[in-house]
Amino acid sequence: MGSALTGAAALLVLANALLIARMLLHIRGSRDIIAAREPDASLPMLSIIVPARNEERQIERCVRSLLAQRYPNFEVIVVDDESSDATPRILSRIAAEDMRLRVVRGAALPQGWVGKPWALAQGERIARGAWMLCTDADTVHEPLAASSAVQAAQDRGADAFSLLTLQETKSLAERALLPSILWVIIVAVGPLDAINDPRKPAAMFNGQYLLLSRALYEATGGHELVANEIAEDLELARRLKSAGRFRINVAWTDLVSTRMYRSFGEIWSGFVKNFWIGVRERTTERVAGFVGLVLVSPVTPLLAIALFASRQWALAAIVLASLASTTAVAEVGMRRARFPAGSGLWFPAALSLLPAILATSVVRGACGGIEWRGRRYRGVLHGS
Repeated sequence: MGSALTGAAALLVLANALLIARMLLHIRGSRDIIAAREPDASLPMLSIIVPARNEERQIERCVRSLLAQRYPNFEVIVVDDESSDATPRILSRIAAEDMRLRVVRGAALPQGWVGKPWALAQGERIARGAWMLCTDADTVHEPLAASSAVQAAQDRGADAFSLLTLQETKSLAERALLPSILWVIIVAVGPLDAINDPRKPAAMFNGQYLLLSRALYEATGGHELVANEIAEDLELARRLKSAGRFRINVAWTDLVSTRMYRSFGEIWSGFVKNFWIGVRERTTERVAGFVGLVLVSPVTPLLAIALFASRQWALAAIVLASLASTTAVAEVGMRRARFPAGSGLWFPAALSLLPAILATSVVRGACGGIEWRGRRYRGVLHGS
């Protein structure tokens, strides 16, 4: 029994060390953040597209922040995706006050489409801008956000430019779970330096803020390219980068904030939806990664308890020290990612939840039962 515990302890210390190394690599290669910039009068027209389905609790805050952009020439297109709440009435009231807002009543969802890419595709078809900004209804934008992003995209020669936004975390569930889950996702994808390097396969967009050039849209059809993708942002990044013709770029920003989910139930449903795409490709690599996370937590603290119970004090202390080191590095990384101070303290608890989310996502996705925003998507979907 003692030798088995010793071997298990060595394995778990190694798992923690590997995760620490991966996180440090990400911290070192993910320092890119855009600065606030006043608009240049020569900036091209910008079309801002917002898909909205039953967004009554947040749509007004989002749209008013977009209409307050200090950008020389822009339009805001909100595609009302068959909302059954007060969203259409709120949008009609705001549109009556500001002619720059165009509200489009979305058409019924066609077969083979997922709701969000369908709404975005409808907005893209009528957009007039040289750049199209696809952003979510749960975002809030500082007045210089759009001008800063477009100028950064142009300076970098990007065809598509995505920003990692500030995350609002107000409830206990949000503070305890969201930073850690999001941190694991971005660490799994790879550092920003790798995403922005056309020679490396790492690819990711944040669908909360994605700029697409007119040239890219005309060449690819934009979100028509990912019509049947649940996690359309991740898949669009993969396809564009693998095509080799387009330059994608991702950076942090302090100019846009997002409140993704507001309760444990919303967090669970949202990531059950998104995690399906994480295992459908490179399955072996993804499964190995999640096994590693399970070894870090909950297995590491459980082993420490077993070691204490068997009076192997020194080995128990080593195992706990490895977990404490992982937690400390996660805290540093999450602070660099601009999550609230103390988010890393929840890291072991949040990791313990991930296997259950992943398992649920795999079962539902494989059985054709992914549900989101009141719609059930049957068949083997490519994404969320």
